[in-house]
Amino acid sequence: MKRLAVLVFACALAPLASAELYKYVDKDGKTVYTDQPPANSESKQLHVAPSAGSAGSAGKSYVERDKELDKGRKEAAEKEKKAEQSADRAKAAEERCTQAQTNYKSYEEGGRLLKYNDKGEREYMTDEEIESARAKSKQQMDEACKKP
Repeated sequence: MKRLAVLVFACALAPLASAELYKYVDKDGKTVYTDQPPANSESKQLHVAPSAGSAGSAGKSYVERDKELDKGRKEAAEKEKKAEQSADRAKAAEERCTQAQTNYKSYEEGGRLLKYNDKGEREYMTDEEIESARAKSKQQMDEACKKP
């Protein structure tokens, strides 16, 4: 019974244990926080509740807050890495599109085009071969240059 009475008494006095804090600006323009009111300047009284032991601001310890900050940094690094990879993929796709357009343009313009045979000798392409290559390059250009 005595323990219960002591506990109730301690709980009743806990709100009264909050510290008083005064804030004012001194003659040099610096903000000063103190536990005693200044004598010759206007101050603002702040009420500060005592901290709950190991729980810091917002109920978290410094270690927990440090872990959260580290987690946030890792997430930001991952986002940056993904954005960089996305930019690299977009650049590669743009290069493939440009190359496919160049290939198609060379077949579209016509003229005499050369190819290499099995022996490594150069020979001119026939009209059917040029038309087939143009259709194939058109298909490749359409696939490479399509917008997602």
